[in-house]
Amino acid sequence: MPWNLTATKANAGDIVQLVGLRHKHFIFTLVAGGQMHTHRGIVNHDDLIGLPWGTQIFSHLGSPFFLLQPMLGDILTNLPRNTQILYPKEIGFILVTMGIGPGQRVIEAGTGSGSMTIALAHILGDTGKVISYERRPEFQKLALKNLTRLGLEHRVDFKLKDIAEGLDDTDADAFFLDVQTPYDYIEQVRAALKPGGFFCALVPTFNQVEKLLHALQRNKFAFLEMCEVLLRYYKTEPSRLRPTDRMVAHTGFLVFGRRIEPSDDPRAIDLLAEVGMISKLNRADVDEEIPEADPLPAEE
Repeated sequence: MPWNLTATKANAGDIVQLVGLRHKHFIFTLVAGGQMHTHRGIVNHDDLIGLPWGTQIFSHLGSPFFLLQPMLGDILTNLPRNTQILYPKEIGFILVTMGIGPGQRVIEAGTGSGSMTIALAHILGDTGKVISYERRPEFQKLALKNLTRLGLEHRVDFKLKDIAEGLDDTDADAFFLDVQTPYDYIEQVRAALKPGGFFCALVPTFNQVEKLLHALQRNKFAFLEMCEVLLRYYKTEPSRLRPTDRMVAHTGFLVFGRRIEPSDDPRAIDLLAEVGMISKLNRADVDEEIPEADPLPAEE
């Protein structure tokens, strides 16, 4: 695999990262006889092959760099793209919240440039599978190129299809939806998820969240949650600790849910309201349909 995280030394064919002054970094594939041209000088690939990770090297102009294995976050934020990508701060939270792990089958709709696809393929491993739907061929082509560069394309089943026409797959463990109007496709999402399966969508505005929550309730999704992830870094100077001048603030709202199989038994109404499948504002309307329980016998 080109993105080799287990080796102790850099080998030809590996994806590597050079980090220089002011954290300026370059990610590229090592090729015997190749050269990396930067504004701080030229680095010969042959001088890097065989070096342990973390080695400090210098360009022909004497500029210093560290040779490292790129982190997943570095790769995702440096992807060639034709759409806005998901940030690592959202991706990590999504993967943990939906319990994504090796061997699962996960569907995503809206492949885009493939940032979420890469993260899913990486964490699912060779025993898992990502099924990625995209309706625009130019987006899918770029995403496939990005996955192939990392050696992860065999873990993804790419499908060129508008999900409004329905999905070909069922019983998925989880479903991530990243399309412009996610509330229009919740019926299709439910049909593709296994009972109890996880759902997540990323939407940028409150208006979209409101429509999405209504659509999820209509299609029997529960355990609904909505949040946003804000990330702030701090300067790591021990004697002058303070926040950095910039932070990654609002990029979108995350909406989570689970496909459930509720019964018509009126005794479940409190639980359905509590887990978000029905609105608590409409709870009083349902109360009238619930028969009162027989009173307990009085103690003698």
